[in-house]
Amino acid sequence: MIDYETFSRIKHLHLQKGLTAMQIARELALDERTVKLWLAEKQFRPRKSVVRPSKLDPFKDTVVKMIESYQYTAQQVYQRIQEEGFTGGYTVVKKFVRKIRPTRKKAFLTLAFAPGECAQVDWGSYGSVRVGETTRRLSFFVMVLCYSRQMYVEFTVSQTMEHFLACHQNAFAAFGGVPARIMVDNLKSAVLKHAVGEAPVFNSRYLDFARYHGFGISACGVAKGNEKGRVENGVGYVKKNFLAGAELPDFAALGPAARIWLDTIANVRIHGETRQKPVDMLKGEITHLQPLPLHAYDVGNVSAVRASSQFRVALDSNRYSVPARYAGQPLTMKAYPDRLCFYHEEKFVARHSRSFERNRDFEDPDHPRELIAQRKKARDQTLLRRFLALCHCSLDYYRELDKRQLNATIHIRKIVALAEIYGDDAVAGAIDDAMRLHAIGSDYIANILESRARKLPEPGALHLTRRADLLDIAVEAPDLSIYDNQTIEEEETP
Repeated sequence: MIDYETFSRIKHLHLQKGLTAMQIARELALDERTVKLWLAEKQFRPRKSVVRPSKLDPFKDTVVKMIESYQYTAQQVYQRIQEEGFTGGYTVVKKFVRKIRPTRKKAFLTLAFAPGECAQVDWGSYGSVRVGETTRRLSFFVMVLCYSRQMYVEFTVSQTMEHFLACHQNAFAAFGGVPARIMVDNLKSAVLKHAVGEAPVFNSRYLDFARYHGFGISACGVAKGNEKGRVENGVGYVKKNFLAGAELPDFAALGPAARIWLDTIANVRIHGETRQKPVDMLKGEITHLQPLPLHAYDVGNVSAVRASSQFRVALDSNRYSVPARYAGQPLTMKAYPDRLCFYHEEKFVARHSRSFERNRDFEDPDHPRELIAQRKKARDQTLLRRFLALCHCSLDYYRELDKRQLNATIHIRKIVALAEIYGDDAVAGAIDDAMRLHAIGSDYIANILESRARKLPEPGALHLTRRADLLDIAVEAPDLSIYDNQTIEEEETP
């Protein structure tokens, strides 16, 4: 049996191109007898379906009545008609029940909201993104005003409580006010427990945040995500319109790009439900929003930590320094989305910018300074003991250094270093000589040691190898008359 398209091609090749049945069969890869058969037909005749009798035919009326009276399963129908004499199989019954049972979809009411009455919030996830030298899971927070459909989006790499509350604050600031109610799904940041038929147990921190801003909390029913369909659609819209096909080179680029997208696309489009721009409808809703608090809520998440022996506190595989004196001490850490603050017995001790990279070490240059100073004092005490042990007059020499307001530590360090080179005995002798000469300072000690250690070369014989090098010396004849005068004087002496 051929289809209508093949029939049309057969007629076209025969009438328009004049091909024979054999040529058409070769062209269309058909049997020649099939081509001849359809060339003889004036119009296309579809194959008539053959209805075969079924063992279920005598029981179909019974099955229809059962399905219409109650939602029986196919297995129940099968068992019932078996009692009435049906000898067929279960599969044919299941197919017939599926065919006659009407498909039922759940009906949902379209919720209507007054201006400023409610906003819906939810988290979305979308793959991963580069953060510095590492990769983190990408999340984004969405809040939608139910009346105007004005949307706020913020990207994060964490869904912790401090991020959840900070995103709320940023959304309120972007809208210019606070709605009377926030509708949330049963996420742990907002709802700790929500059993079917029971009132939800809200997170105490989120309850405190809600009281501070003056909004109520509404939790969706269990497995009733449709109740917050506006934000569900918003999450899908972010994925399809903003993220789909976008290159995500680095997390830092997402925030500015999202703000531009909200201002130029998401909030200025003609909304499919309201047929108006969300930004235009916001103008009528903003007057119904509650004013923002005078002071921002402290969204920091407080936790007890303990500094390591290297005066470090670990968070998300990163390490942050605190002053060295708090090594091994219990501390309180307050984590914000952008910073970390550390306290010891309610005293602020350290602050760091929060990093979402991995395995990084962050040290404030001031934190190890106290430890380095302590170690320097210990080294200076060791040097002083070493210097005083050189000779009996080392103490007097140290007092002279201090009396003359010289930097005694530097001079002692140099003198001890000279002892390592020249030996203790030589330095002790130099100190003794310097005291007698009132030469106070390491430079004098070094000069004395160098002068004593210096060896003058011994004079050698003068060798002249060339005649030109000989000295032309004129030697006068000695005057021997002085000896004669001396002899005469001796003889004249009685």
